Amino acid sequence: MEAHATPYQPYAKQHEQPQGPGDARPTALQIIEDDGLVGKLSDKVMIVTGCTSGLGIETARGLHATGAKLFITVRNQEKGEAVIQDILQTSPGKGSLELLLMDLSNLASVRSAATDFLSRSDKLNVLVNNAGVGLTDTMTADGFEMAMGTNHFGHFLFFQLLKPMLLQSSTPAFQSRVVNVSSSGHRLSPIRFHDMDFTKEGHSKWAAYGQSKTANIYMANSIERHYAAQGLHGFSLHPGTIFETGGLRHATEEDYAALGGAEALQNVEKSVAQGAATSVWAAVATQLEGRGGVYLSDVGEARPAAEGEVVGGPGYGPHAYDEEAEEKLWALSYTAVGLPA
Repeated sequence: MEAHATPYQPYAKQHEQPQGPGDARPTALQIIEDDGLVGKLSDKVMIVTGCTSGLGIETARGLHATGAKLFITVRNQEKGEAVIQDILQTSPGKGSLELLLMDLSNLASVRSAATDFLSRSDKLNVLVNNAGVGLTDTMTADGFEMAMGTNHFGHFLFFQLLKPMLLQSSTPAFQSRVVNVSSSGHRLSPIRFHDMDFTKEGHSKWAAYGQSKTANIYMANSIERHYAAQGLHGFSLHPGTIFETGGLRHATEEDYAALGGAEALQNVEKSVAQGAATSVWAAVATQLEGRGGVYLSDVGEARPAAEGEVVGGPGYGPHAYDEEAEEKLWALSYTAVGLPA
């Protein structure tokens, strides 16, 4: 599905003149309040992956405000329990909040987490694939390049194992959603089908990260193509430029130069709570009901990146919608994670 000719951008005015973190751009909780959803989704079950820092915590905080039963995935139980206490003490929601232990860089751990969830819930309405790694040059336990293995293959397997429950939980009034947190960094690289693990050419941490973020978009687009008719929709998104989390957390001056320079990104930088706003909007916004297959940014549908736009900007790259490449990655991913297509 291609992006709409006239993108739907309900918060365009608030994003016209960004002034840095904490400006007029909405936070995750504001999105829930604006949509009148505080305490209104108590019959829904949701999962957010990667919730021991940054975007994951704020996404979980926003979704918990809806009253939904929420599961968060973490690698460290002690840190996860601290996050739960923090959210329960600050959220207006009354829903339960439970932990799932999962390391997305290890497919055995992903399988274990999916089995754990399926034994504890008979419903799943929303899956937010938020977890991810940034700039790295290592390999996963399963032999994948770390960014691609964690950001894409781990989430692909997790989704596939939970897909039957997402499908059976969908209703005409609230169709199921999968939200993949991508990044404007997808513009740095398409899928390198010829050398996905950088074994033939020298490793580039930015290309590796960019490839994995493109994969997040392709997976969401493929979900829409394959399952929209059955009431399951896929979204991908750019949360915004957030210096304290994600791919920029450990960035050097040289890394910032690759993105156009830190100064060029200062005004567009968001707080973590503002960055989580688009994830929360994608997960529950009533305006998106029954839709999907679009790349979102700034709490709206993204436009193509303008010529000269910094990589941290809201636009999407020319390879973001490519049905042939999406289907190639989809088929390849089944094989990679050991599932029958």
